[in-house]
Amino acid sequence: MDGKTSSAVYSEDEGVASEAHGKGARRARVSGIDRALQVIDHLYETGSPAGVYAIAKAVKAPLSTVYVIVDDLVEKNMLTRQTDGSIWLGARLYHYGLAYARSLDFMSIATHEMHDLCRQAGETVQVCGRDGDYMLVLAMADGPSHFQVASRVGTRVPLNWTASGRLLVGHLPEQERIELFKRCARSSPTGRAEIDPGTLSEAAGKAFESRLSIQAGESDYAVACIASPICDRDGQCVATISIVLPEQKAFSDENHYTAHVRSSAERIEKLMGWRNR
Repeated sequence: MDGKTSSAVYSEDEGVASEAHGKGARRARVSGIDRALQVIDHLYETGSPAGVYAIAKAVKAPLSTVYVIVDDLVEKNMLTRQTDGSIWLGARLYHYGLAYARSLDFMSIATHEMHDLCRQAGETVQVCGRDGDYMLVLAMADGPSHFQVASRVGTRVPLNWTASGRLLVGHLPEQERIELFKRCARSSPTGRAEIDPGTLSEAAGKAFESRLSIQAGESDYAVACIASPICDRDGQCVATISIVLPEQKAFSDENHYTAHVRSSAERIEKLMGWRNR
């Protein structure tokens, strides 16, 4: 952060102000970065633009401090100011994300396999990962049909709503899974998502063991998802690959789709050097 941002955060922390110059300057710099990340994280987690006052209230920071940080980040193209004055993520973050994605062998391999599976299955395919208490859509290939999938790249939904969400925690010890679902399980818009922690934990463990998870109509009406885990060399589920399709279609030829999605997950693991057989 530049001097303008650091000084604003420095002045709000009286403890820092009383320290020696060298140590105080270091703490002020860290605090400035932390505040900037809080602002960016808040926008990312809510998924929509917000006013400076709302951001300051959400991150529990002085309004004057947030104004300085936001102005600085807008100037640096890390944030952008909408016509109504609200703040949203800037283009510079997008370019950073693209550069990071290009550096990851996993995303390159998984994305290639995702498109292959999309052609084979003739349906929409997603690669998903875990983001704390949520499942996050990392990549997506639209199928050739007119069937529309609500969850696009960047969508975050509670772990208990999706087939992928359960697989992503299926490798965890049972008690850890139960505690996690106690904390994060939520009712879905359709009202069909399971919310009981014990039931969810058992389902997650069984799905992970069988390398297959299927859900229908839990997060979106008439939408089904057939997912398989992508596990690293330690046996932990780091991501999933899934076919998203109409609920009725999923169960008319279930074996066809399950075979394809399992094979795709296994190929990704082999190409990453995580699977020897």
